[in-house]
Amino acid sequence: MLPPRPSPTPDDTIGARDLTAWHTRFGQWLVGLFAATARGTSPAARRVASWSAAHLAFVLFAVIAMGVMVGLVEGVETVYEGVVGRDGITAVDQPVLNAAVSLRSPGLDSAVTAFTDVGGPVGMPILALVAVAVITWRRRRWTPFVLTLIAATGSLAMTIVGKNFVDRARPPASLAVPPLESSPSFPSGHTLNATVLTTIVVYLVLIETTAAWQRALAVTVGTLFVVSMGLSRVFLGHHWLTDVIAGWLIGLAWALAVITAHRLWLTLRERPEVASSRDRIRARG
Repeated sequence: MLPPRPSPTPDDTIGARDLTAWHTRFGQWLVGLFAATARGTSPAARRVASWSAAHLAFVLFAVIAMGVMVGLVEGVETVYEGVVGRDGITAVDQPVLNAAVSLRSPGLDSAVTAFTDVGGPVGMPILALVAVAVITWRRRRWTPFVLTLIAATGSLAMTIVGKNFVDRARPPASLAVPPLESSPSFPSGHTLNATVLTTIVVYLVLIETTAAWQRALAVTVGTLFVVSMGLSRVFLGHHWLTDVIAGWLIGLAWALAVITAHRLWLTLRERPEVASSRDRIRARG
C-alpha cells in the first residue's frame, strides 16, 4: 500500500484533501503507468527519475488529453447534424431565444453587453491573468501561470476547431443585440473560454486558501460567473442555447484534464516512492 506522506505541503492539498492521493482505479492505474518510468536503483536516482517522470507525465497527459478533446469537438459535427431540424436549429433553441427577446430592455441590454465583454477574447484573458499573477506572486512559483497558459491554449484550439468544423450560423441579426458577430456560432467561445479559465483559477484558489468559507465562496462565484456568461450569450442573441451548453461541457472536460495532469505532476514529484513498484499504486485508505 502506498505509504502516506508525513506532512503534505499546502500546495498539494485542498483543505484536508491530499491531491496526491488517488481513490479510483483509473487514477491508480494512471499514476502507476507514469511511475513505471521513474524507477531507479538508489533513493537519489529515484528522486531524479521521479522529477523527470513528473514533468513527462504532465506534458504527455496534457498533449494526449488535448488531442482527444479536439477529436471529440470534431465529432460534434456528426452529432449536431443528427439532432438539428431542417433549419439547423434544435427544438429548444428558438423557443429559448424568443423568451430572451421578450425580456430585453435598453438598460438590461447595455448591462448584459458590458458583462459579456468581460468574457470576450480581451476581457477574460486579462481577468484570468490578474488572478493568476496574484496567486503566482503569493506562491513564488510559476506553476499557476503554466497551468493557465496550457488551459488557455487548449481552449482556444477547441474553439477554433469547433467553429471551423461545425460552421453553424448564428441567430438572425434581427434578433441579436448589437454589436453583431460574424464568426460561426458553435461552440460559444465566450462560454468555453470562461469555463476553462474560471475553473482553473478556482482550482488554484482552492489550493491557496485554507478557510472553508473562502473555498465555498470561490466555487459559488466561479459557478455563477460561468453560468451567467453562457446565458448572457443567449440573451443577447449571439448564440443558440446548444452552442452555450457545448461550451460548458467541452470547457469543463478540458479544465478537468489539465487539473488531472497537474495532480499527476504533484504525485510523481512529491512522492517518489510510487516509483518503487507499480503494484503498490493503490488509493490510501
